[in-house]
Amino acid sequence: MNKPNLSIKIGSMEMKNPVTVASGTFGYGPEYADLVDLNRLGAITVKGICPDEHIGNQTPRTFETRGGMLNAIGLPGPGAKGFIKKYVPFLKQFDTPVIVNIWGKGMDDYGKVVELLDAEDTVTAYEINLSCPNVKEGGSAFGTETDSFSRVIELVRKKTQKPIIPKLAPNVPNIGRFAKAAEDCGADAISIMNSFPAMAINIETLQPELANRTGGLSGPAIKPIAIKLVWDAAKATKLPIIGMGGIYEPEDAIEFMIAGATAVAVGTANFTDPSTAYRVIDGIEAYARRKGYGSVSEIVGTVKA
Repeated sequence: MNKPNLSIKIGSMEMKNPVTVASGTFGYGPEYADLVDLNRLGAITVKGICPDEHIGNQTPRTFETRGGMLNAIGLPGPGAKGFIKKYVPFLKQFDTPVIVNIWGKGMDDYGKVVELLDAEDTVTAYEINLSCPNVKEGGSAFGTETDSFSRVIELVRKKTQKPIIPKLAPNVPNIGRFAKAAEDCGADAISIMNSFPAMAINIETLQPELANRTGGLSGPAIKPIAIKLVWDAAKATKLPIIGMGGIYEPEDAIEFMIAGATAVAVGTANFTDPSTAYRVIDGIEAYARRKGYGSVSEIVGTVKA
């Protein structure tokens, strides 16, 4: 049997396979370069970038739970100019699209960061972070109300011709409304989902385990929630969906695709097994071959529901 075609396209971005990594779990690329062949990935999604350098939250900023991980990192980063100076020269050497996750403390910041980055050919697409539960400014403030959500997307759309991919919040009453709003505002795809707002408390000290008190839950515990949100969104929009949340094995990724995701992102699993993305790529290919599919796209949306 011929090798199935693993390539997909999101706007003008061509991915050699449908597997990327989730923002915030893979650094900016160099952190994993000795462990992972970056040329094998469908895309590299880097940590969040805002216009200026940002320190992030106080420690402790992570806490392991029985079903995953809590984090309140707070989006630390070098800012747009720092990213261009420190990381773009490194990323240029790879034949892999680079998706830059962008965020802002205020709405105008989303436009500013794109203005600073857009001339860089290495930057292939933008993931618009509208749903991070770990920063007191910006982030989720724009992702849980459709008017502000739409205004940010429209602002970014005016600043670039490159693909834009809003990252949707999981804690909204109807994710289909946000998926459709993203489509109406000119987005090229959506990503689902960000970590879920959560909390852990030390029963001896009576203090929250995170300095920020609350954070975002990621890992296996949130996968069924993410699958349901992808399924809901796929019924509301024709946009490609990048599904993420608790992908540890190829079967997890395939489940997302059956629910309606065109591509997937490996997140928390990168911390425990950097080879996870490889196994997911190989597993998707093996599944497509076993099912007799000529293209990985034939998996998408095949759920019988």
